[in-house]
Amino acid sequence: MNKGILYAASAYTLWGVFPIYFKILQAVPALQIVAHRVIWSVIFLALVLFLRRDFSNFISNIDPGILTVFAISGVLLSLNWLVYVWGVNAGRVVETSLGYFINPLVSVLLGVIFLRERLRAFQWVPVGLAAAGVAYLTLNYGSLPWIALALAFTFGLYGLMRKVAPLGSLHGLTLETMVVFLPALVYLLVQERQGVGAFGHSGPTTLILLVLTGAVTVIPLLLFASGARRVPLSTVGLLQFIAPTLQFLSGVFLFGEPFTQARLVGFSLIWLALIVFTAENLLNWRKTQGNTSIDQNQRG
Repeated sequence: MNKGILYAASAYTLWGVFPIYFKILQAVPALQIVAHRVIWSVIFLALVLFLRRDFSNFISNIDPGILTVFAISGVLLSLNWLVYVWGVNAGRVVETSLGYFINPLVSVLLGVIFLRERLRAFQWVPVGLAAAGVAYLTLNYGSLPWIALALAFTFGLYGLMRKVAPLGSLHGLTLETMVVFLPALVYLLVQERQGVGAFGHSGPTTLILLVLTGAVTVIPLLLFASGARRVPLSTVGLLQFIAPTLQFLSGVFLFGEPFTQARLVGFSLIWLALIVFTAENLLNWRKTQGNTSIDQNQRG
């Protein structure tokens, strides 16, 4: 197997089993889990930079403009983590999976709005199907699937910020977690002072799992960064559905969350949108590759 595919698939698989990890920490408030995730991620990332002898290079790339961009992306990422962890531990894993199913389509829409990217005519079809799916779920449940939409839009906006940011994945993640490190640390110290902090007061298993949130966060990102450089974007586009699929399956079959007929209809519209979206992108990519090969042959 291509190493790039193996790395990227491993990253998405790890993200797909995140609900199991955070379910074990269900007794810990979501905000505390996210704060620990920030703190231990910074420590883990600093260790990675140190081992790679890359810390001075990381520091030299920071200026006020870059710091502002990554402060915004750090807040967006933290909000995404908070909604996700809260959703998982509130027994709404299926809805969190929906957020990551529709995220690619939200990202496309944000590109149109903020980057003035133009959609090919047929690309509007999956966007419309996804919107119909969300509308159907809203009408049947009497409220917006806000967890799914919050996850899709916070991660979509985060991706938008990272698209225009000048730092790579490792340096970028380090900076954006460092920006929110101090608020996270202050929050946890206040919780400990008030006697409601989980760290060191909920047994050794919880303590170890909280410390490991740093490695659990960073390792899939490093695997993804390594894999994405080695495989075509179209392949990454297909592999990205591993994570929400595993989350969806764990929600329904492992945690026994209800999956009603109304949900089936709404999800089916969104799954159809993703099939159309992926197929259209694959066909366009092959057409582009074919045209490139013809041009190269003609030049040769």
